[in-house]
Amino acid sequence: MDLITIILIAVVVIVVLALIGWFVSIYNRFMNLKNSGEATLGQIRVAMKKRLDQIEQLLGAVKSYASFEKETLTQVTAMRAGLGKADPGDLNEVERQSRSLIGRLFAVAEAYPDLKTQATVSELTASIRSIEDEIARQRYTYNNIAQQLNTMTETIPSNIVASLIHMNKLDYLEFEEEIERAPKIAF
Repeated sequence: MDLITIILIAVVVIVVLALIGWFVSIYNRFMNLKNSGEATLGQIRVAMKKRLDQIEQLLGAVKSYASFEKETLTQVTAMRAGLGKADPGDLNEVERQSRSLIGRLFAVAEAYPDLKTQATVSELTASIRSIEDEIARQRYTYNNIAQQLNTMTETIPSNIVASLIHMNKLDYLEFEEEIERAPKIAF
C-alpha cells in the first residue's frame, strides 16, 4: 500500500466515524426529547387526577347545598379512569370537560354565600387553583418539548435521522386558558 491509499482509507474511516457520531448524537437528542415529553405527560396525568379527586371532594361538600346529577360524579370517575393511557388529544378533552365541571362548581359556590365560607370548600377551591397552576406549568413544558422535537423532525439534517428511526411529531396540548363564559346551572 502506498501513502495515498492509506490517507484515503484514513479519511474515509474518519468521515464514516463522524457520520456515525452525528447520527448517534441526533438519535440521542430525539430520545431525550421523547422521554422528556412522556415524563411531562405523566406529570400532567398525575396533576389532572389530583384535580379530579379534588373536584370529587368538592362535589361531596357542595351536594348538601345543591343537587348535582349523578352523571357529574360518574363523569369525574370516568375521566379519572381514562387518564392512565391518555394521549395529548385525550388530555385536551379531559381538560375541557374538567374545566367545565370546575366552572359549574365555582358558580354553585358563588350562588351560596354560606357555602363559600365553609372551610372545606375554601380549602378545596384553593387546592384546585393550585393544581390548575401546576397543570399550566407542565403543559407549557410539554409544548416546548413538542416544539423542539417537531422542529427537529422537519429540519435538515435531523429530519433524515427522524425518517430513518420513524420518529413522529408530537401533538401539542391545547387546553383552554380559561372558561369563556359562566356555565348554566340547573337545579
